[in-house]
Amino acid sequence: MESIKSQEIKKILFEMGADLCGIATVDRFADAPEGFHPYDVLPSCKSAVVFAKAFPTGTLFCSNNMPYTITRNMLSNELDAMSTKFCALMEKSGITAVPTGTISHTRLDQKTGRRRAMVSAKHSAVAAGLGRIGKNTLLITPEYGNMVWLNVVLTDYIFEPDDLLQGNPCSDNCTICIDSCPVKALGDPEMDQGACYAFAFRAIEGEDFSIKCHSCRFLCPNCFGSKNRSI
Repeated sequence: MESIKSQEIKKILFEMGADLCGIATVDRFADAPEGFHPYDVLPSCKSAVVFAKAFPTGTLFCSNNMPYTITRNMLSNELDAMSTKFCALMEKSGITAVPTGTISHTRLDQKTGRRRAMVSAKHSAVAAGLGRIGKNTLLITPEYGNMVWLNVVLTDYIFEPDDLLQGNPCSDNCTICIDSCPVKALGDPEMDQGACYAFAFRAIEGEDFSIKCHSCRFLCPNCFGSKNRSI
């Protein structure tokens, strides 16, 4: 098989509509929770290709929850479609590649009681040099702040990895996201998933489903990056 360069892979995904793309080799996942390592999905995994779509910032300024919810759902579907198409292209080049789905595809970690994606997209993005995770548990990127939606494809091909981003995106004394959470779900040692889900994703009789809270995203000083804008 002819050698394929990382920049060629990124070009394919950018042409499909990705706004960001990074690559991590599998050795960067040593701290993944048991059962949620790339090897638990693709035993022959050698690299993870991580890509993102920017989340339109206007959805944060609406008095109605539906624009944010619709955008989240549509981006999830779009990223899943992109990853499936990308995997098919990789197989034509002799590379095994598998999609892992958006953050909406999760399962219960029986050991911890937490819901996890089969491979954490946020931690994969950190391993691929796209950003760092803030105190609000969101990925924060230089280009789009925390307004990104992520997807990960695992491959059995060793692509050249990207350099890791250094530094902490949150200042030591900043607690805006922690203080603003209506149900105090943020803080040490981990986010209270149950409290967050019960409040932000609760169903209300007589209403269509909508995501009812994103204060930890909107109020974060790192919400916006160099390529998007606030209103």
